[in-house]
Amino acid sequence: MILSQVHVKKAEVSDAQLVETELSELADGAARLEIESFSVTANNITYAVVGDGFGYWNFFPAPEGSGIVPMWGHGKVIESNCADIAVGERVYGYLPMASHLDVLPGKISEHGFTDIADHRQPMSPVYNQYSRLAADPEHDASKEAERMIYGPLFKTGFVIDYFMRNNEWFGAEQVILTSASSKTAMGLASVAQQNSPNVKRVGLTSPGNVEFVESTGLYDKVCSYDEVAMLSLLPAVVVDFAGNAALLAKIHEHFSDALKYSCLVGATHIEERGEGGMRADRGLPGPKPTLFFAPDHFVSFFKEHGPAEGGAMIAKTWHGFLGSVDGSVKIEKHSGLEAARTTYLEMVGGHVDPAKGIVIEP
Repeated sequence: MILSQVHVKKAEVSDAQLVETELSELADGAARLEIESFSVTANNITYAVVGDGFGYWNFFPAPEGSGIVPMWGHGKVIESNCADIAVGERVYGYLPMASHLDVLPGKISEHGFTDIADHRQPMSPVYNQYSRLAADPEHDASKEAERMIYGPLFKTGFVIDYFMRNNEWFGAEQVILTSASSKTAMGLASVAQQNSPNVKRVGLTSPGNVEFVESTGLYDKVCSYDEVAMLSLLPAVVVDFAGNAALLAKIHEHFSDALKYSCLVGATHIEERGEGGMRADRGLPGPKPTLFFAPDHFVSFFKEHGPAEGGAMIAKTWHGFLGSVDGSVKIEKHSGLEAARTTYLEMVGGHVDPAKGIVIEP
C-alpha cells in the first residue's frame, strides 16, 4: 500500500513536494487511519511558519530538513492491532497532510483516545487527542466541513476572549484585530460579540477584503491596513493574526500608550513578518508584543472548569458563531494530495479568497 505525503522545506515554507513511499507493517497496539478529509486554512500556514519554535514539525516526522504540516480533519480506521479500536470506525483530530497516519491509541474511552507514540509526548496534549465520532457530542455529519474549517480556529478565538476577559481586557475599550478576514479572527470577533459586547471590535484587512469582512457582521468597524492612522485613540488591545511587522509597528506607533496589550497569534502575511519573525522585539512604543500559545491556555481553561463545564461554555459560543457565519463562506472540496499541496502554496502566497473554505479529500 502506498503512503503519500506533502513534504515542506522547513527553511523555505513555499517549497512543498508530493512524496510517495511504501507503508510499513503496522506496529503492535497501533491503528492505521486512512485520511478522509481535512481543511487547509491560514492556521496551517502559521503551523509551518513557527514550526520549530512550537514543535509543530515534530508531530509527523519527515526526512531531515523537511516537515509535514499538520491539519485538522477526519480519518477512518482501516487496520488495527489495538483490541479497543475497531476497523471501520471514524475519528476527528490532528492529521498530517498525507494519505494515512499510524497512531498508538492510549487513554481510550467511549468518546476518544490519545496518540501515546513517544515522539508526540513532548508536545501539548491538546493535539494528541482523537474524537471517536460514533460517541462524539460535537459531531454533526452535516457540519463536518464547518468543523474542520472553523473548529480549531474558533476555539483559539474563544480562549483569547477568555484570557482577555480574565484580565478585564487590560482596561481597553476596543480590540484591534489584524487579518480580520481570517477564520481565527472571525472566531474571536464572534466570541467577543457574545461574551464581551462592551468592547468595540475593529477589524483591519486588505482593501480587497473590506467588503467581505463587513458582510460578516462580526465587527463594529472595518478598516483597510492603510487606514490605521484614522483609528480612534480609545484605550485598545491589538490581536495580531497577520504577523506583518510593519503593520504591527504602525499600530504601536499610532496608539502608543493608549495600547494596553499586544497579542501575537498568527502569521498569515508570512512574507512581511520581518527579521526575527513573530518573536522579534523591535523596541516598539507601548506594550511589548507577547506570543499567545493557545494550547497552554486551553490546558489551564479545562483545569479550571473541567471537561463538562468547559465544553458547554465552548459549545454555547460555537453555535452562536455558526449562526453568524452561515453562508458567508463557500465550502469548496478538492480531491487528491496534489490539490492540498497547491492550496497550501496558494495560501503561503496569500492568494486564497477568504470567502472560501477549502476541504481536501485525499
